[in-house]
Amino acid sequence: MTAHDPYPKLTPTEHAKVAWCVARMAKRSVAGEQVDRADLERKVERILDGARKRASKSK
Repeated sequence: MTAHDPYPKLTPTEHAKVAWCVARMAKRSVAGEQVDRADLERKVERILDGARKRASKSK
Protein backbone atom coordinates (compact mmCIF):
# COMPACT_ATOMS: atom_id res chain seq x y z
CA MET A 1 0.00 0.00 0.00
CA THR A 2 1.41 3.41 -0.93
CA ALA A 3 1.33 6.58 1.10
CA HIS A 4 -1.69 7.82 -0.84
CA ASP A 5 -3.54 4.68 -1.86
CA PRO A 6 -6.30 5.68 -4.31
CA TYR A 7 -8.46 2.69 -3.36
CA PRO A 8 -8.16 1.81 0.32
CA LYS A 9 -10.11 -1.11 1.80
CA LEU A 10 -13.53 0.21 2.80
CA THR A 11 -15.95 -1.05 5.41
CA PRO A 12 -19.51 -1.85 4.31
CA THR A 13 -20.69 1.42 5.87
CA GLU A 14 -18.08 3.41 3.96
CA HIS A 15 -19.07 1.64 0.73
CA ALA A 16 -22.68 2.64 1.31
CA LYS A 17 -21.76 6.27 2.07
CA VAL A 18 -19.60 6.54 -1.05
CA ALA A 19 -22.33 4.94 -3.19
CA TRP A 20 -24.88 7.39 -1.81
CA CYS A 21 -22.63 10.36 -2.59
CA VAL A 22 -21.89 9.10 -6.10
CA ALA A 23 -25.61 8.64 -6.75
CA ARG A 24 -26.28 12.19 -5.58
CA MET A 25 -23.45 13.48 -7.80
CA ALA A 26 -25.01 11.66 -10.76
CA LYS A 27 -28.38 13.20 -9.99
CA ARG A 28 -26.81 16.65 -9.86
CA SER A 29 -25.05 15.99 -13.17
CA VAL A 30 -28.41 15.30 -14.76
CA ALA A 31 -29.56 18.71 -13.51
CA GLY A 32 -26.82 20.39 -15.53
CA GLU A 33 -23.13 21.18 -15.72
CA GLN A 34 -23.53 24.43 -13.76
CA VAL A 35 -24.63 22.54 -10.61
CA ASP A 36 -21.86 22.34 -8.02
CA ARG A 37 -20.82 18.88 -6.81
CA ALA A 38 -17.74 19.96 -4.84
CA ASP A 39 -19.36 19.32 -1.45
CA LEU A 40 -20.07 15.69 -2.33
CA GLU A 41 -16.60 15.21 -3.80
CA ARG A 42 -15.07 16.52 -0.54
CA LYS A 43 -17.25 14.15 1.45
CA VAL A 44 -16.05 11.16 -0.58
CA GLU A 45 -12.44 12.28 -0.12
CA ARG A 46 -12.95 12.52 3.66
CA ILE A 47 -14.33 8.98 3.71
CA LEU A 48 -11.37 7.69 1.67
CA ASP A 49 -8.90 9.59 3.87
CA GLY A 50 -10.42 7.98 6.96
CA ALA A 51 -10.05 4.54 5.37
CA ARG A 52 -6.41 5.28 4.49
CA LYS A 53 -5.68 6.36 8.06
CA ARG A 54 -7.32 3.23 9.44
CA ALA A 55 -5.30 1.06 7.03
CA SER A 56 -2.04 2.70 8.01
CA LYS A 57 -2.81 2.23 11.73
CA SER A 58 -3.42 -1.48 11.30
CA LYS A 59 0.05 -2.08 9.83
